[in-house]
Amino acid sequence: MLRSASAAPAAATLPLFLPQAPPDKVSGLLHAATLLAQLLGQGRALDSRALRSAMEAAFGGTDAAGAWVWKDAYEALEAAQVLFLRKFGGAMRARAGSADAMLPMLTRLAERLPSQKRRTEESQQLQQFSTPITLGFVAAEAAAPTPADLVLEPSAGTGLLAIFAELARARLALKEIAETRAGLLGRLFRDAAVSRHNAEQIHDHLDPAIRPSVVLMNPPFSASPNVEGRFAKATVRHLGSGLARLADGGRLVAVTGHNVGPDQPAWRESFVRLQQNGRVVFTATLTGQAYARHGTTIDTRLMVIDRIPAEDPRAFPPSPGMAPNAADLLDWVARLVPPRPPVTGASPMAAPAVFPVRATAPRPKASLPQLNLVKRPAPAPDFVELAYETRNWTPGASVRLTTSLYEGYALQAIHIADATPHPTKLVQSAAMAAVAPPCPSYRPHLPPRILSGGILSDAQLESVVYAGEAHAGHLAGSYTVDETYDLVSAAPADALNAVRFRRGWFLGDGTGAGKGRQVAGINNWLKGRRRAVWISKSDKLIEDAERDWTAVGGYRSDIVPLSRFRQGAAIALEEGILFTTYATLRTQTRGEKASRVQQIIDWLGRGFDGVVVFDEAHAMANAAGDKGERGEKKPSQQGQAGLRLQHALHDARILYVSATGATTVQNLAYAARLGLWGTGDFPFATRADFVAAMEKGGVAAMEVLARDLKALGLYAARSLSFEGIEYEIVEHRLTAEQIRIYDAYADAFQIIHKNLTEALKAANITGRTAAPTTATPRLPRARLSKRTSSASSTIC
Repeated sequence: MLRSASAAPAAATLPLFLPQAPPDKVSGLLHAATLLAQLLGQGRALDSRALRSAMEAAFGGTDAAGAWVWKDAYEALEAAQVLFLRKFGGAMRARAGSADAMLPMLTRLAERLPSQKRRTEESQQLQQFSTPITLGFVAAEAAAPTPADLVLEPSAGTGLLAIFAELARARLALKEIAETRAGLLGRLFRDAAVSRHNAEQIHDHLDPAIRPSVVLMNPPFSASPNVEGRFAKATVRHLGSGLARLADGGRLVAVTGHNVGPDQPAWRESFVRLQQNGRVVFTATLTGQAYARHGTTIDTRLMVIDRIPAEDPRAFPPSPGMAPNAADLLDWVARLVPPRPPVTGASPMAAPAVFPVRATAPRPKASLPQLNLVKRPAPAPDFVELAYETRNWTPGASVRLTTSLYEGYALQAIHIADATPHPTKLVQSAAMAAVAPPCPSYRPHLPPRILSGGILSDAQLESVVYAGEAHAGHLAGSYTVDETYDLVSAAPADALNAVRFRRGWFLGDGTGAGKGRQVAGINNWLKGRRRAVWISKSDKLIEDAERDWTAVGGYRSDIVPLSRFRQGAAIALEEGILFTTYATLRTQTRGEKASRVQQIIDWLGRGFDGVVVFDEAHAMANAAGDKGERGEKKPSQQGQAGLRLQHALHDARILYVSATGATTVQNLAYAARLGLWGTGDFPFATRADFVAAMEKGGVAAMEVLARDLKALGLYAARSLSFEGIEYEIVEHRLTAEQIRIYDAYADAFQIIHKNLTEALKAANITGRTAAPTTATPRLPRARLSKRTSSASSTIC
């Protein structure tokens, strides 16, 4: 018997009518893009209402309900342009017959699109302003891709540059760091390999098999992932990394901000360095109106760089100026961009047989090199183990010591057969020359060209060996470290939280001996320790660090300044050399923001066993406090910070670098990892005992200490020889007016000292000695008396 619907018993809903789960974002965006592409194909203009309707249909809800945001709608809009161009781009170009006729057609298409007025935090931080199709077309014309090319697009966004390479039947390799955009690229360009990482390090991370013949890029103009605020070097770093990966003879075409170019004084030297690997063949700017519909009106620049030797790295092609529109820019490209040079060394991948027809079945993964996220090319073929022979050294065996203060320097305990002698003669003190370091066993891993190219001299390689040898051992005894990292106490080896401190090494070479390159060579990167810290006196010295690191085979992008990360924020680096200054390191806890020392410790981890470099280590003077004429001196903040870092990272490989070392024995307190006191390695129970013994022994005791440290393999100190240096005395004759000024200054100086002495006496201050009232000020580099009888002074 039939029953009415109202009388029907409750029953399970058929699966066909179950509420469907909302689509994932990428699928939803692709659905919306398909709907929008159909409207474009019908010749309709799109506005915000059409955009909203497509998004609501794809996501089953409104933006007000949180189903999507307007930034998602803009991604779908750009994907729709890709789909439209894939379907109609070939016919448009065939109908146009030339680039000049094709551009107006693209312009009319762009005019049918709504403006992107709303931004998200991600779009702001990563500067996600995709390339307008008109500018993308001009950039592709400058690149001139062919079916024989592999085109790499870093920061590919939604593929508005890549689609023009696809229309030219080129093969694609795409990179995009944003998760949603990367997923969208994978769906839009199924035959292309898509990877995700910061394009500033694209040369570092790409599979070695990927060697593009063309690079098309629109990098962020002044933003970098995990960096707060504006990062001006972003563009240059993207360019350098892309150019490094490009095949010889390949072409890089980049859309950048107008203010970054070889014709800009602030960036000229950066492009001079860039021309060591390539040659800028074209550069011109474009008014910001081209980007108006993409949410900004910043002026832009189109730059073309070929990977061919630059005859003169300081010479650049003249810019034709600023183009008022894409049509004028295209005209300049057609007239001024030279033909592409021959390409060698590009990836040997077969081009698709027919394009743009897509394969009905996915290709086997083995048919294309995969852009896996690898930290570096496989290290096995990229380094060799340094070979050397050890030998027993005695003064009479290889050198003859003289009575001079300095002796010529030569390797004593080891012999490196293929090493290049140091380019300038080195010397060491006679006392140091009388002893030899021990025979080592440590074998560093270095790139082959370090030896074949003479990148590091024999003396510098010796430092790499002995630093590694010292770092292979630990100081005697076990210790506990309190939560502040200030208090270190001896403890039994089986005590809870007991640690052993890894032994450090001290590089005391003088100026000109190449300490920076030695530091770079000592870094354990090829030993698999891909995190390190480099601390120096000035933030300007990061350029020297980058120079020395790249000289030994590293990448400039490996060195990252700590200032790029806010205090208290996590350091978002998977690997790298963190560069900071002592002034930054001493920054203490501020409210809820942890100290800079703690920030570094959190990044490295308490079990860190990589290298920590204290460059210009004497900047940590007075790390433990001192006694002066006016009483106790408090420890310096940066000295304390350096000690805390050493105490917290007990297994770190500490490297001290300083030509000065310490002006007084007390100032050597920062060198805790040499084991000079409190460890049993030296006969001093406390630092106070060490200081007292050194002060009692005077210079002779310090000389013996330096000899002992060298004999233990913990210290090296070489200097440039002045042998053969000539100088002459140049006499500058003073005028009568100069003599009068100096005499007046000398009289005033004596009055000041006389009154200062009287003031101290009046205040009954004892124990302090004023300067002699007869003191005469000394002019720099001149020898003068108060009353100069002859109108001359001697300056050397």
